[in-house]
Amino acid sequence: MKNRILGTACALIESLRPRSWLKNVFLFAGIIFARLWSPGAVLVTALGALGFSLLAGSIYLVNDVADRRRDILHPDKRMRPVASGRLAPGTALAAAALLAFMVLSISFARSRGFFTVCLAYFIMQLLYSFKLKHVPILDCLLIAMGFVLRALAGVEIVSDAGFEITISPWLVLCTFFVAVFLAFSKRRAEVVALGDGARQHRAILKEYTPYLLDEMIGVSTSASLMCYALYTVSERTTAQVSPNLWMTVPFVAFGIYRYLYLVHMRNMGGSPEKTLLSDPPMILNILLWLGSVIAVLWFFPAPQP
Repeated sequence: MKNRILGTACALIESLRPRSWLKNVFLFAGIIFARLWSPGAVLVTALGALGFSLLAGSIYLVNDVADRRRDILHPDKRMRPVASGRLAPGTALAAAALLAFMVLSISFARSRGFFTVCLAYFIMQLLYSFKLKHVPILDCLLIAMGFVLRALAGVEIVSDAGFEITISPWLVLCTFFVAVFLAFSKRRAEVVALGDGARQHRAILKEYTPYLLDEMIGVSTSASLMCYALYTVSERTTAQVSPNLWMTVPFVAFGIYRYLYLVHMRNMGGSPEKTLLSDPPMILNILLWLGSVIAVLWFFPAPQP
């Protein structure tokens, strides 16, 4: 009995996909680029990231239950706890309901802005899991919107805590197009990896071809770089953040080009977080980009009015 409970607990934790919580670093975008580095703001954002991670985990559980029959046909996803039978669908749905209720109720009591974003994310992801993920192109755009909502959630929870913070529209657009780039790259990896069996695993994959996805990846790549570059040199950024943030653009360019290399030459991209965390040059570049952003904001801040 004890081993069974422990096994269920481990399966639940695995189904929450802790590695995917890396996506929630987008909640910190607001305070990083607003130079709001006080312990209070960082702590509030960290708590928000934890709450968002648990809320996203509840969606993963629901999605795993909905896709369990198709996941059995996938070479990697068949090992997920629900698909492999290690976690009962009823248990997964009960845990998902409990996590969602806990996060939404606490956020409603503590931060109405954060609650609104979380609720929008939760509803959008439920619609995605049961209906909208079968609509070509829209499926990837909704994934990207999830990242945008993460960035907005970080701003809302800090703002409701009493800190003055805003986020540039250029940064929001950059977040969107980077997420679109990652989503289309993931679809491409799935189409290539599954080959003729792609349609059997997920009906939406029959709507995509590697060529079509390469075209859309190219567009989102250009848009991502352009939006970030324009953000760094925009009048608002140079006046309120730093006039020298453009110096970080090469690291962003290398990161996107390196990711393209991994997708096309190493057949990676099926799991963005795994791709980002398993390639040493990519890890080093992320650290250098983050270090360069902090250095520029610290040593070359915008002049105070």
